[in-house]
Amino acid sequence: MRKTILVLSGKGGVGKTTVAVNLAYALSKKGCPTGVLDADIHGPDVLKLLGLQGARHEMKDGKIIPLSFSENLKVASMAGLINEDSALIWRGPLKHKAISQLASDVEWGKLDYLIVDLPPGTGDEHISAAQVIPDIAGAVIVSTPQQLSLMDALRAVDFCRKMNLKILGVIENMSGGVFGGGTVEKVCAREKIPFLGKIPISETAVRSAEEGRPFLDYDEKELNRSFEQIVKKLGGCEK
Repeated sequence: MRKTILVLSGKGGVGKTTVAVNLAYALSKKGCPTGVLDADIHGPDVLKLLGLQGARHEMKDGKIIPLSFSENLKVASMAGLINEDSALIWRGPLKHKAISQLASDVEWGKLDYLIVDLPPGTGDEHISAAQVIPDIAGAVIVSTPQQLSLMDALRAVDFCRKMNLKILGVIENMSGGVFGGGTVEKVCAREKIPFLGKIPISETAVRSAEEGRPFLDYDEKELNRSFEQIVKKLGGCEK
């Protein structure tokens, strides 16, 4: 049985896609076949973060063949189907159709986990994903410590509740330094939702995005230890 996890954020720029990619990578490194579905139609960045920028999906018998990052990690993205420099100027119905096709037409094979990276906000793509992706285990919400980010994260919380999506927890990303820290945990306690942990602000995370490698591949002990604790709280994956 595949466990599908949606990764959301109330606003852009909080590191949602970075979290989604590293979550999938961490699960795959533990021996669990994992897929990443890049459902950010207008800003699909997963291929860039995995060093697959410019790679193209093949089609076979009407199915989309996912791209392979490693033996246990596959990815499907609109960026692998269109010119990566093209802007998709689409209204809701076209976006719904695209999400539906990505949800049903990718030949994943056997997966233990499917991580779905949604765009910021609570718009068409989110509603479509909640409606057409089967057996969603729940949602992970990413926020930075600032009040502005938290305001939008609470909107994502409200979206999940209204769509009857289980909230698996909230992550405080870019914690520490100029951004401060601890605010997300306080809001989670107030709202009675799980707090998954803090990911410290790090130059390594920035460099990893530029170099197209998960930051878990770098030897930064505090960053990796923090993220491993988050994966463990989500149920982990051991083979």
